Amino acid sequence: MKPVLFIGGSGLVGSRAARTLRQLQPGLPIAIGARDLAKAAALAREIGGAGAVKIDLGRRDLGLPADAGYSVVVVLLKDAGLHSMRFAQARALPYVSFSDFVFDIGPEVALHVRKPNSAPVLLLGQYLGGTAALAALHFAREFRRVDSIAIGGLLDADDLGGPVAQADIERLGHGTPRPLLRHQGRWLWANEAETKRRLVDADGRAHKGQAYPLLDVVSLAAATGAPSIRVDLAVREGRRRAAPSHEVIVEIAGELHGGSQGATRHALIDGDVYSGLSARGVALAVERLLGLAGGSEVVPGLYHPEELLDPAYVVERLQGFGTEIRRLL
Repeated sequence: MKPVLFIGGSGLVGSRAARTLRQLQPGLPIAIGARDLAKAAALAREIGGAGAVKIDLGRRDLGLPADAGYSVVVVLLKDAGLHSMRFAQARALPYVSFSDFVFDIGPEVALHVRKPNSAPVLLLGQYLGGTAALAALHFAREFRRVDSIAIGGLLDADDLGGPVAQADIERLGHGTPRPLLRHQGRWLWANEAETKRRLVDADGRAHKGQAYPLLDVVSLAAATGAPSIRVDLAVREGRRRAAPSHEVIVEIAGELHGGSQGATRHALIDGDVYSGLSARGVALAVERLLGLAGGSEVVPGLYHPEELLDPAYVVERLQGFGTEIRRLL
């Protein structure tokens, strides 16, 4: 098999995604694509069975040799010109878009509509590489009808990501649309007051949450039909531990299969920085696109992660990686 090309592969999430994929698929060749070739080469040597390539997103050929062959193109940073997607389409390669917010996807959808049969395109701009949304869909199986889904991410104050994540935060603060919410059956670009939410963690502590324009809202709405959906993040100020951790609270309300109204709260507690869960989501997605787990190789089309990955399988794999799944009162 040809190598999986990680563009931005030497970054915080990309390097961890490459390591996770190596753990899942020891014999799969990997290409670490980056601007800093020395850094990419060091990672390639570390994980083994990998190589390093220099990427130029300003060029349609990405600066790669004409005879370079790959099996999947995974983009872990913002490619404003979408040359990476055109590169994948021209070579009929599965394409994974990781760094796009809900307001970013129009150009990618247009490119897919232009060439719908060229390659699979996976929109993976959901929180934590789709792992939170897939866990929510797993928990939603208790319900006959889902009325609301609220996902809350709780980060440590010193866990704000690497340069790519910082660039995304800066981009959000410079004239981008407000977060998209699903509220009582209507789509809303939230005003300032609507972006705020009180998040309560697994230990009962309250935090100030802020809505984010992530793809979970639209993909979960399509999957469940729930009238109200939102995703919020909060920083646990003043919290310090010897080791980092990340926590996701998933709250679902609706009609249970027995006919009564009910609500559930679950926590995903991971003893790692938030890039850990993101990386696992990327690795599981690549594995699935190539037909190495969960089904045959994916045919051309436009996908969200829940169209490809079984939620129960993802929850099981997360637990195998050490993520604690806790049902809360």
